[in-house]
Amino acid sequence: MDNTVKFEKRTLAQRVKSMLKVDFRRMFKSKLFYILIACALVMPILMTVMMTMLDGSVSVDPQTGEETIMQGPENAWQNIGTLPGEPLGGDEIFMMCNINMMFMAVAVFICLFISDDFRSGYAKNLFTVRAKKGDYVISKTIVGVICGAFMLIAYFIGSMVGGAVAGLSFELGDISTFNIVMCILSKILLMFVFVPIFVLISVAAKQRAWLSICGSLGGGMLLFMMVSMITPLGSTLLNAVLCAAGGVLFAFGLGAISNMVLKKTGLV
Repeated sequence: MDNTVKFEKRTLAQRVKSMLKVDFRRMFKSKLFYILIACALVMPILMTVMMTMLDGSVSVDPQTGEETIMQGPENAWQNIGTLPGEPLGGDEIFMMCNINMMFMAVAVFICLFISDDFRSGYAKNLFTVRAKKGDYVISKTIVGVICGAFMLIAYFIGSMVGGAVAGLSFELGDISTFNIVMCILSKILLMFVFVPIFVLISVAAKQRAWLSICGSLGGGMLLFMMVSMITPLGSTLLNAVLCAAGGVLFAFGLGAISNMVLKKTGLV
């Protein structure tokens, strides 16, 4: 009688699936996740209503006496992007403070999520008993993209609610609902470009959350100004395809580097 114990070799898909179950359970139980989603939802409402209330108000520079007239949002879509042919109102505040801020918000989530693994000793135990480092990188990248997608959708909903509360126009002009859908889809796919950057910096910094956050925000800002050009309000299927292609390149390229970093460095 053969008493040899045989261990079944798990495939990459099985290992990643198991890791994703753990990470998604941790994400959905995390207070940070819900705080970020709530901020993404409330922020555009408050900002839109506040800027609408300040529309037309005059501020005077006490030193020069120069008057500045505040401009409110032109339409409900300004939190997402600028309609073709329309100037950006709100003293260019919406140029920086718009839905694209969610790319920076997801950096905070990923950095704290990964640093907690190393600070608590979870990562060391994980790599010792069950998981491969490549599986860890893949799982964290996918979870980060899903978290980013939730925040983008929450911000979009908040923008629409804010526009309705402020009584702004929802006219789309020369673009269609399809363009809006492609715009949001393109931004979600673009998360596959940003998230691998944040994962790489986080696995390099390990338990030093402050270092990973500073590095991720700095690295993300190098690409931040390109987001509005790559994913405009009038996006088409081509924009989504380009974002998907860029996401694949960044996910595989930086994912491989993250895996190498984990293999070549200590877990503390």
